[in-house]
Amino acid sequence: MNMEKQQTENRLAYDTQQGRWRAIRETWWTALQLGLTSFGGPIAHLGYFHTTYVRRKQWLDEKSYADLVALAQFLPGPASSQVGIGVGVMRAGLWGGIIAWLGFTLPSVVMLMLFAYLMEAFDPGAAGWIQGLKIVAVAIVAQAVLGMAGKLASGPIRAAVAFAAMSVVLLWTSPVAQVSVIAAAGVLGWWIFRKKQGEEEAAPKQAGIPISRTTGLVCLGLFLILLLGLPVLASLSGSTGIAVVDSFYRSGSLVFGGGHVVLPLLESETVANGWMTKEEFLTGYGATQAVPGPLFTFAGYLGMLIQGVPGGILATLAIFLPGFLLIVGVMPFWNAIRTHAKLQGMLTGMNAAVVGILLAALYHPIWTSSIDGSIEFVIGAGLFAMLMFWKCPPWVVVLAGAAAGQLLL
Repeated sequence: MNMEKQQTENRLAYDTQQGRWRAIRETWWTALQLGLTSFGGPIAHLGYFHTTYVRRKQWLDEKSYADLVALAQFLPGPASSQVGIGVGVMRAGLWGGIIAWLGFTLPSVVMLMLFAYLMEAFDPGAAGWIQGLKIVAVAIVAQAVLGMAGKLASGPIRAAVAFAAMSVVLLWTSPVAQVSVIAAAGVLGWWIFRKKQGEEEAAPKQAGIPISRTTGLVCLGLFLILLLGLPVLASLSGSTGIAVVDSFYRSGSLVFGGGHVVLPLLESETVANGWMTKEEFLTGYGATQAVPGPLFTFAGYLGMLIQGVPGGILATLAIFLPGFLLIVGVMPFWNAIRTHAKLQGMLTGMNAAVVGILLAALYHPIWTSSIDGSIEFVIGAGLFAMLMFWKCPPWVVVLAGAAAGQLLL
């Protein structure tokens, strides 16, 4: 009863102009606090969100939060950021979603862009602590692969899909390999897993969403226009800025399964294009584990290396924009989507393929660029144990990896 009363007061407060501004301010400060303190990756972020938005603030109830998390997991993009955007929309409308994203994302973007600026004074191949950060990336992605495999690639069929995806991505070295594999796995899942998904209990209905279907369709249309039009515009203009927007927008549009999976896509878009070295790429990925907030803010570091501050801002906006357009666009239609068995089966196939793609990335470029001998393997195994068995915070693992790498000199 207290929860329902609080939510009713929230809705009444938003109905006035003063109430709207108050809701937006509260959304901003709450999201900013989360952006400064949410360490540990997407799953940990969802736990922080639940504690803050459901238990402490009571902005939505358990069922509404569970529905929103399910929606974010269904869509490509950064799941935790999309949940935060959805909460902001439910709390303070479309502007609330924008403010919630900005507050949660800004701290880590600023930190990583500063790190990229400081990196210009170092030779990535010569600094021992840089090598340590590269080994940290091995431990982080290995943990992600293991955790995701248990949930998304269990059983012989899903494991076979994951193995096939890994094999194709490693043997077919093309920028379109990951996209093709995910699409093929979706088609396969549409047919193989539809009956099993259809037999599951129907999901509870979504709470009311203050976005019209017209607004949703506009966002979905804009998502498709940008996805199809940016590559054409980049090829015609020859502008580095437009090329950056195109590369990061496509990467943000094609990631299923969490922030770690964006790694192979970004590596193919940045290193393969000659915008940076593999050492610079992996160093930034290791540093990203030490800051709070979403893993997609890695784009701020990469964009900063490519084109300075404008590149960092463009890359960050471009990689998050698809997820924003999709969550806002699909929220009005979520009830129908969740009860569609074939769409759920398609997602099952895609998620299994994601595990394979991440496993391929663990081998190349991460393992092949970081583990050169027995000493590096021992350090990597120790960092993995810190994460997996001793439950150390990621920032502690990053510091330990940097220190161990420095000792290698």
